[in-house]
Amino acid sequence: MSNVRTILAAASLLFSLASAAQAEPLSIALNEALSGANNATGHPYLTAVRYALDKFNNAGGLNGEKVVLKIYDNSGNPANAAAKAKQSIAEGVRVIVQGSSSAVAAAIEDVVNEYNAANPGKEVIFFSSGATAMSITGEKCGFYNFRYMPTAPILVAALVKAMKDDNALGKRVYAINQNYSWGQDMDAAIKASAADGGYQVVDSVLHEVNRIQDFSPFVAKIDAAKVDTVITGNWSNDLLLMMKAVGDANVKVRFGTIFLDQDGNISNAGPLAIGNYVAHPYNAALTDGAFAKDYEKVTSRFPVYVEPPTVRTMELLLKGLSAANLKGGFDATKVVLALEGTTLETDLGPTTIRKEDHQVFAPVVVSRAEKGAKYPVDGTDIGFKPIKAFPAGQFSYPVQASCHMKRPG
Repeated sequence: MSNVRTILAAASLLFSLASAAQAEPLSIALNEALSGANNATGHPYLTAVRYALDKFNNAGGLNGEKVVLKIYDNSGNPANAAAKAKQSIAEGVRVIVQGSSSAVAAAIEDVVNEYNAANPGKEVIFFSSGATAMSITGEKCGFYNFRYMPTAPILVAALVKAMKDDNALGKRVYAINQNYSWGQDMDAAIKASAADGGYQVVDSVLHEVNRIQDFSPFVAKIDAAKVDTVITGNWSNDLLLMMKAVGDANVKVRFGTIFLDQDGNISNAGPLAIGNYVAHPYNAALTDGAFAKDYEKVTSRFPVYVEPPTVRTMELLLKGLSAANLKGGFDATKVVLALEGTTLETDLGPTTIRKEDHQVFAPVVVSRAEKGAKYPVDGTDIGFKPIKAFPAGQFSYPVQASCHMKRPG
């Protein structure tokens, strides 16, 4: 009888331990640049992720449990990001999110792809809200990887179409971009859109990333080339310093950008910002303002730049997690399959996920910096007036031949 009691007690203990393990809340890792040169971009990602996750948890969380956010500072360095990804996986994280830098995203993707191949049944999901390089859903694509932001071909096509229709593009274009995957994609997209836009690319420059402190030599070349428009995908300090150099030199040229709505750009450029364009995933002026007001109330920040798409990334991810029915424990494959069938309705229109490469297609807005805009930014009287909104998928392109996604089974 004593042996029976011992066996029953042991079984009861094992059941309790198993139940406790199942009850362990899901952890999501934010692998982001929270120090170093790119921290001005990294911190808005953190703010947006916290906002969306807090809303989700306050509404009941995942199966009644709050999802835990673990924060890993990669300092904007791909090698550090890879190390932090490995650390987070070792610490039990099953979902990694990231935003700033396609190079960082690629490093995390490499870690996740390698880990998942070696650990079937224990896979980790990676979701980037901000990486834009084609390679993310190209040669590095994987069944457990997702990307929210539109790519260079989508953004440039929208920008060129809207600027041309607004009689603001001109015939002479100067391209300046950062010399890595994203900047190279932008350079190619600007040249590829020349025929549709009716312009000539008079010069194109690829420069080091976040190492140039003085952009005045580039601005002098722009001025000497007598161009109508500069199209650039620069972000973080490279865009901030370039806009400042243009302002200091008082060069009269129109900019077509992807990240003009980054904090500080409008205040740096001052009145010179007026008339410049940005292709971005969100403009609150096209909505009823409910999300913008709530975000500002909760975070003390108006939602611009990377924050709105990051909130939508998290909402999409959390909706997929909820739809996967994870009461029996985390199953990454179930989550991915649920995500593939998930449509997120936003205040700008629906977003969808392409099953073949896990590129998210979301609405794109092209806006112009103007005084008197509905929502001024940077403590100035200048904001972004919507010029044209494009529905999700209008500028989609075929799945890249370099994407060889291996699906389970």
